[in-house]
Amino acid sequence: MVGGKKWWIFSLLVEQNLRGTETVLNMETGQALRAERWRWILYVALAIAGGLLTFVGARAQQKATDDATFRKLIDNYCAAWSTGNADSPARFYAQEDGLVFYDIAPFAYHGWKEYHDGVKKEFFDNMTSGTLTAGNDLKVRRHGTVAWTTVSMHFSEKTKDGKTTETEIRYTGIWEHRPAGWVIVHEHLSAPLGGN
Repeated sequence: MVGGKKWWIFSLLVEQNLRGTETVLNMETGQALRAERWRWILYVALAIAGGLLTFVGARAQQKATDDATFRKLIDNYCAAWSTGNADSPARFYAQEDGLVFYDIAPFAYHGWKEYHDGVKKEFFDNMTSGTLTAGNDLKVRRHGTVAWTTVSMHFSEKTKDGKTTETEIRYTGIWEHRPAGWVIVHEHLSAPLGGN
């Protein structure tokens, strides 16, 4: 019986030790599961943050690219109109009928052909020289294949009768990206009432 009692005490000690180990293991497993859960939450949060940073960086890069693209387009547009040849700016305009272009004189043109002929008659036939320059306040807003630009401009004109005119102009252009590049599908030029 002495051996049986020792065995019983030994098995009781082993059982207590096992229960203690099981409790510790359960606690460690619970802590490990919580730590694993937090680790996954951290991974997901970092992935989302990385995605957002990539998106913000891409948008900033797109904005910088758009600003540079339209700055060049607007400067080339002004240079084309400054040639005194109504054919020069044609490459900046969509050519289909039904498009409306508001100019400083007269009120509106419908389609590129009417615009071309009207500007030639109203301005170029009476001019010895003219210069259109865009200001530094160009704003570009793009949504997919459509962009709109606003910028102040200055038009300096010398007419055949010797008069010189200086006009401040507000410009808004609606551009559409097509296979050949960006073209104007609508624009609005206006001069402030009461002159400059």
